[in-house]
Order: sequence, then structure tokens, then C-alpha cells
Amino acid sequence: MVSITLAVPSELKHDMDEFPEMNWSAVAREAIKQKITLLKKFREFTKDSTMTEEDALRLGRKVNQAVAKRYKEMK
Repeated sequence: MVSITLAVPSELKHDMDEFPEMNWSAVAREAIKQKITLLKKFREFTKDSTMTEEDALRLGRKVNQAVAKRYKEMK
């Protein structure tokens, strides 16, 4: 097994120190595995997409506007 060094903010380290019974290396390994699984699924899902980054940004702005409009109408 190889080792990596992980930098965390001091406040987070302080919080981690409150739970010395936790194997934080195992927690980090599991989080990394979960993220890799998610990224692989995303890559598979988008492999045949012809959408450009600009298209995605444009679509994202439209979605944000629609959500904001719906939220305002709820008030």
C-alpha cells in the first residue's frame, strides 16, 4: 500500500482529534473510493455526449433562473 499526505484545515484537525477512536485513514480511503466510483459512472454516462462546456454552462444558467423564478413564486 502506498501512502499519501493529506492537508486539512486546523479546525477540521481539531474536530478529528475529538474522535481518536476513528481510523481517519480508513475514512479517507472510503471517501476516495466513493468519489472514484461516482466519477467513473459520470464518465460512462457522458462518454457519448456532444454537449460542450459552454452548452453546459448555458443550460445551468437556465436551470438556475427557472429555480429562482419558482422560488419567488412560492413566496
